[in-house]
Amino acid sequence: MSWGTELWDQFDNLEKHTQWGIDTLEKCIKFVKERTEIELSYAKQLRNLSKKYQPKKNSKEEEEYKYTSCKAFISTLNEMNDYAGQHEVISENMASQIIVDLARYVQELKQERKSNFHDGRKAQQHIETCWKQLESSKRRFERDCKEADRAQQYFEKMDADINVTKADVEKARQQAQIRHQMAEDSKADYSSILQKFNHEQHEYYHTHIPNIFQKIQEMEERRIVRIGESMKTYAEVDRQVIPIIGKCLDGIVKAAESIDQKNDSQLVIEAYKSGFEPPGDIEFEDYTQPMKRTVSDNSLSNSRGEGKPDLKFGGKSKGKLWPFIKKNKGATPEDFSNLPPEQRRKKLQQKVDELNKEIQKEMDQRDAITKMKDVYLKNPQMGDPASLDHKLAEVSQNIEKLRLETQKFEAWLAEVEGRLPARSEQARRQSGLYDSQNPPTVNNCAQDRESSPDGSYTEEQSQESEVKVLATDFDDEFDDEEPLPAIGTCKALYTFEGQNEGTISVAEGETLYVIEEDKGDGWTRIRRNEDEEGYVPTSYVEVCLDKNAKGAKTYI
Repeated sequence: MSWGTELWDQFDNLEKHTQWGIDTLEKCIKFVKERTEIELSYAKQLRNLSKKYQPKKNSKEEEEYKYTSCKAFISTLNEMNDYAGQHEVISENMASQIIVDLARYVQELKQERKSNFHDGRKAQQHIETCWKQLESSKRRFERDCKEADRAQQYFEKMDADINVTKADVEKARQQAQIRHQMAEDSKADYSSILQKFNHEQHEYYHTHIPNIFQKIQEMEERRIVRIGESMKTYAEVDRQVIPIIGKCLDGIVKAAESIDQKNDSQLVIEAYKSGFEPPGDIEFEDYTQPMKRTVSDNSLSNSRGEGKPDLKFGGKSKGKLWPFIKKNKGATPEDFSNLPPEQRRKKLQQKVDELNKEIQKEMDQRDAITKMKDVYLKNPQMGDPASLDHKLAEVSQNIEKLRLETQKFEAWLAEVEGRLPARSEQARRQSGLYDSQNPPTVNNCAQDRESSPDGSYTEEQSQESEVKVLATDFDDEFDDEEPLPAIGTCKALYTFEGQNEGTISVAEGETLYVIEEDKGDGWTRIRRNEDEEGYVPTSYVEVCLDKNAKGAKTYI
């Protein structure tokens, strides 16, 4: 099956067919190119979608993503971002492995096709030239034969005419001979050209055209094979990313399976728990009896135990006490006193942690500057050590400011932890706040509240109004405890101003006795003498425990 033998007379149709083949190849290139553009557009839209729903940094929305369901949603967004990346890979691989190769191949194919059909046209022109020569010699031979016949007839006519001179007859005879010779020459030339044409025609139809058409056939078959290979590559490019896309989808499933509804419910409690106890029953006040109207022990004063509440909300505390008490709106105080106790404690603890991180960062910077100064001292050619003194002093000043700020927030944290009703005895003791001295009286709730038109209660507008609470029995018992024995010593690393009840002030470098070590709450109980003892932050002292002392831990 060869085009050269089967389609020897279909030169024009083969030319059209091969051009159609190249057009088809270019159509395939265009198709793949549009597919790559779609993949890029899809990937871009997926990335934008993922970015759109990512939580904004340092925003309230970011805080909400602590829930496992929200974390799973973030994981889904990240996986979709990776999913989009695989579509970009598809686009890149199709462009490099299909579009570029096929575009280069099309150019080569066009050049090869042009060369083959140029050779075919050249062979056609040659055979056409040979045919024209044959036709020309044939017409010339025919014309010379006719001229010879006319000359012969004229000679015979002249020779039969008795009135014609002998010279005219001779002339006519010579002319007839010349014409006969010309006819013979034309015949010989015609015969030679005919033989040559037949040879050229045989070569054309049995050698040149078959060879040219065979090349065209091979070229066309290579084009068809190349299209098939491109289709396979097209499928393989998609197939290569399927495992990674599958991992992305598996990641989404894993994220969905990691959702813990119980954990999210607990986070809601931690986020919104106020730390207050529910109000008790309001006792019936019998106005028929001549008795003084008093506030019930189980009323809005948030009773606990034997009716001796241990909460004291100062004038700064304008937070939401009960669901039916309106919240006083305004600027957030520095000590977060506008929040309920539990939320205030969380905010203060968060602030303390942030300040400690800043202190550590500044200390690392100070250490780095100190090391650089030592290098300058050992190698003066590298720099002037005195040039770092200003920076070192500035960093040290920043550290001192941050420490003072930390002390302030730690004091507030100790205060609020000492007042939380639901916290343990150890958490109360760590704050050093005991209201055993000068127990305040409880104001009448009816005087501190006023009814709104809709029947709800609002806080009194006066800034001086407070809800004061009696001290608990625990505070009285604590004052009667016997002094604890010393279990070691400690050295103050920093100065601590113990401004709150239950804490003790220490100076940097001062040595004191340890009477109760840190129980995990960040506070150590120390004694200066028999009359002075209290709590200090554990991070402010270097503790050396006596292993033989009672109550001391044994370290292995």
